[in-house]
Amino acid sequence: MDFAYSPNVQALRERVTAFMDAHVYPAEAIFDQQVAQGDRWQPTAIMETLKLKAKAEGLWNLFLPESELGAGLTNLEYAPLAEIMGRSMLGPEPFNCSAPDTGNMEVLVRYASEAQKAQWLAPLLRGDIRSAFAMTEPDVASSDATNMQARAERQGDEWVINGRKWWTSGACDPRCQIMIFMGLSNPQNPRHQQHSMILVPVDTPGVHIVRPLPVFGYDDAPHGHAEVLFDNVRVPYDNVLLGEGRGFEIAQGRLGPGRIHHCMRSIGMAERALQLMCKRSLERTAFGKPLARLGGNLDTIAESRMEIDMARLLTLKAAYMMDTVGNKVAKSEIAQIKVIAPNVALRVIDRAIQMHGGAGVSGDFPLAYMYAMQRTLRLADGPDEVHRAAVGKCELDKYAKSSS
Repeated sequence: MDFAYSPNVQALRERVTAFMDAHVYPAEAIFDQQVAQGDRWQPTAIMETLKLKAKAEGLWNLFLPESELGAGLTNLEYAPLAEIMGRSMLGPEPFNCSAPDTGNMEVLVRYASEAQKAQWLAPLLRGDIRSAFAMTEPDVASSDATNMQARAERQGDEWVINGRKWWTSGACDPRCQIMIFMGLSNPQNPRHQQHSMILVPVDTPGVHIVRPLPVFGYDDAPHGHAEVLFDNVRVPYDNVLLGEGRGFEIAQGRLGPGRIHHCMRSIGMAERALQLMCKRSLERTAFGKPLARLGGNLDTIAESRMEIDMARLLTLKAAYMMDTVGNKVAKSEIAQIKVIAPNVALRVIDRAIQMHGGAGVSGDFPLAYMYAMQRTLRLADGPDEVHRAAVGKCELDKYAKSSS
């Protein structure tokens, strides 16, 4: 595996870094102020300004490997850029590279009809609208996605959709105009051919945004994570993606890149936590010495450095395999890094919080919020236990095949 950056990627890396330094980090406090001072669920002026600046500089849709739509980068090439963006909670959105829109755009690029692309993909690529992905449900264990009970029943030329979803990220945002709904449509089919993905415009009668769900007390406004009720929602039959009963097929295509993008950003967040930890340890004095020279703090910093570098290498390996042998063959590596990256980030952030003392759990530093987001990531896109089980099965299969 060659992890050397091409001239194009190196140039993009430098440009994204410069943009983050000049515009994104200085905007963090302004963003928080604008959310707090106005209607929390309205887009902020500072974010819209950042998006205009990034688009003007050509730093837009960097996640898409299709050169006619994005930067034409592989997963391996996109990794260092996503890491840089992940250093800030604001980072991905100015570049139109934030979840769930990235995953939804990838679904539309790969599985949507030309009419669906014209109606929904085009404005998402421009950043004119946002989107949501309605999959997880409150009444079943969604760690087993085959449990999903929200129904999509065909009646003539329409789908009639009923059910309740939650943790539908982005649905609270007034810019959100389209949701990808996954529901039970063919219960008589084999287990992984029972569900379909259907495009549901948010303004369709019967779609009710019930409430925003806070994450460790953070509401993530104006983005948010919503509970959504679908009450006899009717949409055209042609709104189905790829075809009836192919929801799991689409989900596997969507979740692979989505998971690794999360991991790339987690590495960036861990790097920023380590940076804050080091600065604090050198600037703060206790008992006549810098914190860096007290107790086991030097070991703490060293352990963080080593863990981040190990997690990065596994992320790059998974990205390389996705590019070269495909998501299916790389499923173990994707599952491994989905466990490793947020857990490493959590440990590093926790150490940084400890180094900051009371300031670490306050809103004066981003560490508490970062910790909450990374803890949540151990559940999002599949809990650790499911990914560990997948890794274990892949290992056992190697020996079961060789011994049979």
